[in-house]
Amino acid sequence: MDNGSKPVIDKKSVKHLFFNSEDFVVIDVDWPTGKGILCYYSSLADGTEVNKQIDIIRQRATAKMSNWGKTAVTDIMPYSEEELIKSVCKGLTVVIFHDSQVMLTISAQSTFGRAPGEPISEQIVRGSHDGFIENVQQNLTLVRQKLGRRDLVVKSMQVGQNTITNITYLYIESIAEGDVVDLFENRLREVQEQDIMNSGEIEDYLEESVLSPFPQFMATERPDRVAFNLMEGKIAIFTDHSPTVMIAPVTFFSFYQSPDDFNGRVIVGSFFRLLRIASLVIAIYLPAFYIAVVSFHSEILPIEISKKVKLAINEIPYRPIFEAIIMELFIELIREASIRLPKPIGQTIGVVGGLIIGDAIVNAGLVSNLMVIVVALTAISSFVVPTLEMNTSIRILRFPFMAAAAIFGFFGMAIGTIILVIHLLSLSSLKQPYFAPFIPLDTSRFLEVFFRVPYSKFHKQQRNFSFASKKKGRRS
Repeated sequence: MDNGSKPVIDKKSVKHLFFNSEDFVVIDVDWPTGKGILCYYSSLADGTEVNKQIDIIRQRATAKMSNWGKTAVTDIMPYSEEELIKSVCKGLTVVIFHDSQVMLTISAQSTFGRAPGEPISEQIVRGSHDGFIENVQQNLTLVRQKLGRRDLVVKSMQVGQNTITNITYLYIESIAEGDVVDLFENRLREVQEQDIMNSGEIEDYLEESVLSPFPQFMATERPDRVAFNLMEGKIAIFTDHSPTVMIAPVTFFSFYQSPDDFNGRVIVGSFFRLLRIASLVIAIYLPAFYIAVVSFHSEILPIEISKKVKLAINEIPYRPIFEAIIMELFIELIREASIRLPKPIGQTIGVVGGLIIGDAIVNAGLVSNLMVIVVALTAISSFVVPTLEMNTSIRILRFPFMAAAAIFGFFGMAIGTIILVIHLLSLSSLKQPYFAPFIPLDTSRFLEVFFRVPYSKFHKQQRNFSFASKKKGRRS
């Protein structure tokens, strides 16, 4: 092609641009301003809606309206192959006009999807029972219905060079910290990966410590949880074709709060929040404590209990650490199998594994009855956490504590605790301290961590924690 000449645009070249795919439709159309080429993916666009919009825009063009190509669902722009590929791959319908070197885009995507339903992994007793789905626009509707505020800001950004995934994020202008939003946007712009498919990949790019066992972003499928966190000045991140929403910045204690806390009575909500925090200690330390006592510190037990413990482990052919690992892995295998199998079969596997196989292991003398009790209580305590990410982290953490207790006893558990606390103090979520309100110390927030404070006693909106001074809102 000579310099300054127009690129050749015809049906053959356009189909070749999309590798002659069978579901790629290319049609010549008559237009008041000249011939046009209509193209779209039949697997992504709604043909009936496309025809309706084409008729409307053709009438506007015939009437010689100044902005005939711009409506609520259409736009007109200069032609370029890059924009054509992006638009069609997003499900838009494009009409190319060779003579004027412009193209008309029509938003008429197919709307297949499921109805909003309560998320399986985040069920509650009282409150809203709707959940996000794979359609971002419907998800935004669910949030706006709960937050009727004009300062609820919605923005989007495209990431990934091949997949061109849309990331939509929300924050409340008058509450969110400007520095935090700016930091998030800068990190999002730096994502240059070729293929971005889901929210987990985005999370890896945005987190400050990817190798930490603790999540620095909260994942949820509940609109009410998103609304509560937006009111606390946080950012909600939606990804195309995913019902999972990420929330940041968060603290460690954010993962131990449930919508049920705020929907129920103050005393009831406070009791269950304290119970969840107590379950954290049990889930991490109980197996390690049992191993340390049996291996090194049996003298701390009363004589009657000590005798029963010795009788229970005398016939076990290996050390308590191996006994605990066998049982813990057995529990994890049952859990993983029950998740991957169809629901009716998964429930059967849980019953068979927990009752029949567990009883057989004890009768065979491979583990003691006390170890079964310890592992069962530990497993139940770890499942109390309302969020799946923190649930998984806590379950993994008990293994290094078990190893430390088997080697050094209580001293090993103490060293492990110090390392754990140091790690939590060093973490941050979008540069906000992860272990707030303890670091930095804010005694006015202690009650909100451990108790469900009555709404009538709220004197100020909860804010993000930071070592630096704050500025309210995005712009002064």
